Amino acid sequence: MPLSSSSPPVTLEAWLAHCERLHPSTIDLTLERVQAVAQRLPLRFGGPVFTVAGTNGKGSTCAMLEAVLIAAGYRVGVYTSPHLVHFEERCRIDGQPVQAQDLLPHFEAVEQARQGAALTYFEFTTLAILSLLAARALDAVVLEVGLGGRLDAVNAVDTDCAIITSIDLDHMDFLGPDREAIGREKAGIMRPGRPVVVSDPVPPESVVRHAEAIGADLWRFGRDFNYAGQQSGTGTWQQWSWAGRQKRYTGLAYPALRGTNQLLNASGVLAALEAVRDRLPVTAQAVRNGLAVVELPGRFQIVPGQPTLVLDVAHNPHAVAALAQNLDQMGFFPRTHAVFGAMADKDTAAILRRMAPLVDAWHFTDLPTPRAAAAATLAAQWRELAPGLPAPAPQAGVSCHADPVEALRAALEEADPPDRILIFGSFYTVGGVLEQGLPRLAAKHVG
Repeated sequence: MPLSSSSPPVTLEAWLAHCERLHPSTIDLTLERVQAVAQRLPLRFGGPVFTVAGTNGKGSTCAMLEAVLIAAGYRVGVYTSPHLVHFEERCRIDGQPVQAQDLLPHFEAVEQARQGAALTYFEFTTLAILSLLAARALDAVVLEVGLGGRLDAVNAVDTDCAIITSIDLDHMDFLGPDREAIGREKAGIMRPGRPVVVSDPVPPESVVRHAEAIGADLWRFGRDFNYAGQQSGTGTWQQWSWAGRQKRYTGLAYPALRGTNQLLNASGVLAALEAVRDRLPVTAQAVRNGLAVVELPGRFQIVPGQPTLVLDVAHNPHAVAALAQNLDQMGFFPRTHAVFGAMADKDTAAILRRMAPLVDAWHFTDLPTPRAAAAATLAAQWRELAPGLPAPAPQAGVSCHADPVEALRAALEEADPPDRILIFGSFYTVGGVLEQGLPRLAAKHVG
């Protein structure tokens, strides 16, 4: 649907609405249309491009890489998706979300360059953000893959250093039935002769074979880089050290991002920085400073209050397993109240089973997208599973709500000050409670 020359969109909201109407499918995993438009724009970057693919850990990896590079004095642009609240979160320049008005000329450039080609919402918006990043004088660009790798719109850009984080079962309808098939899709971001950092400790053989077949410079965790840490009596990391092929860092503080997998993600970041050290040298102090200040909303984000609030966009079994481990290490809470909403294509039964030992009350929520599982569907699934699960599952409370904010209010109404409220699942679930800012909870005190 070409735009009328007399009425081009004049706001970001109008451009996004236009993007939603262009293609009959939400996802169309082909790269030829995107590559053709990218060549017409064209997209040229002055500094190295890092492309990050994987099932989980992509956002954290991008954030830590960005933080260290900024601490080293470089101008850095980042593209991630999806966003939690505002579309502009998808693009950061020097750590700050881009302004809506800065995106407008790049949406117009993509509209002209597509020459009538039907792009999906993701493809069009990705190209617009890539156009903006290419127009800035940046020292480095960090690109997060949306889905898979080989056929994702981000792969229209040749990476200087690929990073592949954990690989697990997700989006199987598009990527394949097992880790080997999914690994082949992720491996598509590699380029011959260029470094690829694989931070998954046990990567699928398909990833290793593809790197060898195309002659990529493969950096494997446990072989080319590794970490070691010192834990306190409570199981939390106090200090850690990292070793690569030639560089070493000792006495590092734990990254500001919480969670059991963050040392693994940080290790991949340090390997990528060593791999491009000739173009982007980074000091040990920049590593320390960057990891100390890195922020990423919605990734095991703990908000102090009464009760304590935990936000996490874990929405597949692998991510939820890490979330459960992180929750276990938080200490004692009398009760945990969970607000949960997810897409219908997720393995919600596995997610519910994994979280069952930790949750005393479930508040299922509808989400504002037709792709979501209805709250009533999730509740029915839980009621079917709960009798066969150990305590507290059979006695756990269940309620359904129209949106995440309503679900949070209901959880807060039931919670006592020393309890914990967990909001997890889809980006829509976490983003829904962040629309009015970060909640600060104050439960009714019990006499």
